[in-house]
Amino acid sequence: MESKNIKQTVEEKAAALLDPIVANEGLELLDVEYVREREGWVLRLFIDKPGGRVGLEECSQVSRAVDPVLDVEDFIPQEYNLEVSSPGVNRPLKKPGHFERVKGQKVKVKTFGPLGEPPRKNFSGTLTDVAADAISVDVEGGGVFVIPFKDIAKANLEFEF
Repeated sequence: MESKNIKQTVEEKAAALLDPIVANEGLELLDVEYVREREGWVLRLFIDKPGGRVGLEECSQVSRAVDPVLDVEDFIPQEYNLEVSSPGVNRPLKKPGHFERVKGQKVKVKTFGPLGEPPRKNFSGTLTDVAADAISVDVEGGGVFVIPFKDIAKANLEFEF
């Protein structure tokens, strides 16, 4: 349980600290992950570029901008590797603006607890609406589910091949 609290604290502090730095580089910080992998702890930043694709140059640019700030702030208790990445095809959706950009597309949403009738925690379908406090997902064969932002544990764009 303690590592979950550390993970959450590091992710929240990193997001708050690094969001304006990434924005100053003309990019958007989509998500922050602090995870333990085989090689050790990794602080992974997912960035996006409005109206374009994120490439190696943008990832390097953000890495150079945030690395000294992370060294000075020194709030991460373990040794870690910093990774800066594009969101990929199954991009994470965190903020209302992220959902707004993909309205009409397929999404996958996992909630903290069961919602709707019949109760479920996993929703895969078309994002039909984005309100101030919730999204609506039309699940094929299940109808439209209204999911409050506060109940969303994880959400991603679902790439269709």
